[in-house]
Amino acid sequence: MVLKALRTPLEWTTLPDRQPGPGQIRVKVSACGVCRTDLHVIDGDLPDPQLPIIPGHEIVGRIDAIGSGVDGLKMGDRVGIPWLGHTCGTCPYCRMQRENLCDHPEFTGFTRDGGFATATIADARFAFTLGEAGSDVSLAPLLCAGLIGWRSLVIAGAGKKLGLYGFGAAAHIIAQVALWQGRSIFAFTKPGDTVTQDFARSLGAIWAGGSDEAPPELLDAAIIFATVGALVPLGLRAVRKGGTVVCAGIHMSDLPSFPYGLLWEERQLLSVANLTRQDGIDFLRQVPDMGIVTHTTTYRLEEANQALADLRAGRFDGAAVLVP
Repeated sequence: MVLKALRTPLEWTTLPDRQPGPGQIRVKVSACGVCRTDLHVIDGDLPDPQLPIIPGHEIVGRIDAIGSGVDGLKMGDRVGIPWLGHTCGTCPYCRMQRENLCDHPEFTGFTRDGGFATATIADARFAFTLGEAGSDVSLAPLLCAGLIGWRSLVIAGAGKKLGLYGFGAAAHIIAQVALWQGRSIFAFTKPGDTVTQDFARSLGAIWAGGSDEAPPELLDAAIIFATVGALVPLGLRAVRKGGTVVCAGIHMSDLPSFPYGLLWEERQLLSVANLTRQDGIDFLRQVPDMGIVTHTTTYRLEEANQALADLRAGRFDGAAVLVP
């Protein structure tokens, strides 16, 4: 399913098989999650996509071809391909072990073809081995919603009272992780969205309400998954002195003006950019112990436009996954 022009539907396209080059693998796709970032790519919110492009960056599949110079992977291995698809390895950020800020990165489904397809080519260094536990569909959302949620959770600190603004794919995963860590979850949804609030409570949130509501007690930290900049001052208002607010999205509407008093008393406002391979290693090796249950709605690959429309309209809880 190919994006040929911004703000247009994806087109079903037949392409020839591609062979992996040096350091690359070809992966036969068995499942690919549908992420809000895919909407940002299609809508042109992210600058300079490589068009035409095959979106999709929550890829699970098996290696069916290997290029030269690839070590540690073999034919038939089940792997996951995330958003960060390549880094230069030589810029100051890469040398500082901060490859998520690489000056010359490539991103799966944005500047290199992704997983809304039957097969994809990936940089072997950016493929995570997944083992055999769990279904392909259940694992797919972990490759972005889970990984970005994990990085956001780590940056938010060790506070016990955690607010999650926007209870979609990432929040429903990271809520389970936080509960496994012994934290308390406060879920914020669109005002009046009682269905999603009930969903959050069913996963263990001790409180769920609209984003326009104040939590019953001050929070240690808040993670904003929704792409609404107006939530930032609300999050700052909800955290205690010395608390942290993390903006987890790759795109967000403009932040409104707010009084300095909301930030004062050593509250912190931080953003998350992409992920590192170490994030993936740290998160995925603990997944079998965390007991995460991803709530998914599946679509056939050729139904990608419907999946994107349903995501945009909020017609499902959890995550959408395409299955070729």
